[in-house]
Amino acid sequence: MEEKGFSDIDGATILLKQHSYSQTCKEFNVICPKLSLRSLTTATCAVWVAAYAIFAYTENSMVLSAAIFCTLIGLLFFLHFVKIDQESLLVIGSLGIQMTLSFASGKESTEFIEMHRVKDVVINEAIFMQKVIYYLCILLKDPADPKGISSIVPVFQSAKPHLDCLVEVYKSCQDILSKEKKSIDILDVEQP
Repeated sequence: MEEKGFSDIDGATILLKQHSYSQTCKEFNVICPKLSLRSLTTATCAVWVAAYAIFAYTENSMVLSAAIFCTLIGLLFFLHFVKIDQESLLVIGSLGIQMTLSFASGKESTEFIEMHRVKDVVINEAIFMQKVIYYLCILLKDPADPKGISSIVPVFQSAKPHLDCLVEVYKSCQDILSKEKKSIDILDVEQP
């Protein structure tokens, strides 16, 4: 297993872990920055101070109870649906590509794309918040037109790694895809 440190588009440190199972099977894990205790404490204190100010003005204790309840529900929602700790990309040359999101609460979300649907893996660029960013995406074949593209599936959306990290993942994906195309071409030639 190989580990390298990179940065995301905001300058925060992320970690790329690569695990090679075989020549046509590799896994890439991008570990996002952990939840900042300072920002969590600041947000919680801001809500509670605002609630106490409203309580002091209205003298209604339900305001304090509602603030505590809303803070706890908001935190649980954030940890379960928003904060992603790790994104992984598993590329299996003969089978497909699996993308997994691991949330801070432990919940995981997985998407699998069969290899016969994959046209290519590319690095694309976009304008985001007045700057140009790069992202890795999977181009899917159009069933009606084999040379066309039906959709684009972005990878590592939460981590938003810099170009140097994406290039490393891109090169490995292209190696696997080229080996898969060669094996398909050999099978096509051997069959009459």
